[in-house]
Amino acid sequence: MIKEPDQSVWNRFWEQKNDMKKVYPSSPSVLQAIKKNFKLDGLKVLEVGAGTGRDSAELARLGAEVYVLDFADNSLKIVDGLRCRENLTENLHLIRGDAFKSPFPDNTFDLVFHQGLAEHFKDSLPLIKENFRILKHGGCCLCDVPQTVHPYTVIKHILIAFDKWFAGWEKQFTMPQLKSLMTEAGFENIYAYGDWMRPNLFYRILREIAFKVGVELPMYPFQGSEYQKLKDSLLDAIQSKSWAHWTQLCIGVIGRKP
Repeated sequence: MIKEPDQSVWNRFWEQKNDMKKVYPSSPSVLQAIKKNFKLDGLKVLEVGAGTGRDSAELARLGAEVYVLDFADNSLKIVDGLRCRENLTENLHLIRGDAFKSPFPDNTFDLVFHQGLAEHFKDSLPLIKENFRILKHGGCCLCDVPQTVHPYTVIKHILIAFDKWFAGWEKQFTMPQLKSLMTEAGFENIYAYGDWMRPNLFYRILREIAFKVGVELPMYPFQGSEYQKLKDSLLDAIQSKSWAHWTQLCIGVIGRKP
């Protein structure tokens, strides 16, 4: 049974995840893809479904004019705390609203992006079409989603079957499916990437289990080590190869509005 998460699900989720020191940020490839493809100074950006807002905060620090749209109050509270602590109130703006009916006029933004959003809806096309509407001509949308061929998918659907998945229900995409979604919404696909979970899925599961018994494992067990630097360099070098997209946890596409 498909049970899309509603506002109460996300408010409850972010109430439990309000300590950012314990919550993993989104895939580093999201920011890497944005930095690689856009000049950030003065760029008008919207993040939809921002979670902790750390990507938006980083873009604001780099000179973009950033708006965050979310319908979960507890997510916006987390982002507001972040922007106040980092003195980003002038160029990081919070909007509570519906991603499918966003409160912006046509042709408003240079870039719209979201990570971990499109997979939560049975029909993701209206979301991407709404992104298309509020982008300027020549503007771009970055959509980042879970990739199908991964152990994460198997574990997720087992938990969904037992009604134990945190969001109730979630789908996934192959790269051809994601590109097709963007094209159907009217975009020209200009860039594709993917990323493996860092640290990997099984370490994160172990860390969550440890939390339940009162043990806090480090977020990044080998951070700063030569091993970690070498591993990250290798993954960064191959993350945009087409064959790699069939092995990665997350994949993303940037589409341009003609």
